[in-house]
Amino acid sequence: MQWDLPQPYQYKVQVQAEHVDGLHHANNAEYVRWCERAAWAHSLDLGLDVTNYQSMDRGMAIRHAEYDYILAARERDELQIGTWLTKVDGRLNMTRTFQIFRASDKALILRATWQMVCIELSTGKPKRMPQTFKDIYCPAVVEGSSDPAHG
Repeated sequence: MQWDLPQPYQYKVQVQAEHVDGLHHANNAEYVRWCERAAWAHSLDLGLDVTNYQSMDRGMAIRHAEYDYILAARERDELQIGTWLTKVDGRLNMTRTFQIFRASDKALILRATWQMVCIELSTGKPKRMPQTFKDIYCPAVVEGSSDPAHG
């Protein structure tokens, strides 16, 4: 795979019949779900899961997302999702990027970027990141491109 950045957290999925729409390719909404699953798996691998978020009454919420659909994936395709944290300001904001490749021919299927904000779960209002978020997410930032979503 020709990853835009080094050392992606990698998550695999296989396109199933239920992911395919009337155009005979994976429905665009499925990519959103797959990115979400990859992001949670990465966060869990780093040491934070939804129960941690709930216990701290904080979470990272998507405030803006961009998905660039490059090629179609079809039923039975094996997909390799790579994700990175590319910016964490240690206060409110975090950026996560994604790439999805088809494993069989290493074709780039999708690029995506999420702009996230730390919120207080009980109110939904922006709140500063707890120290635990900073301690875990800041060291995980991968540098190497100013704009990997459009590289």
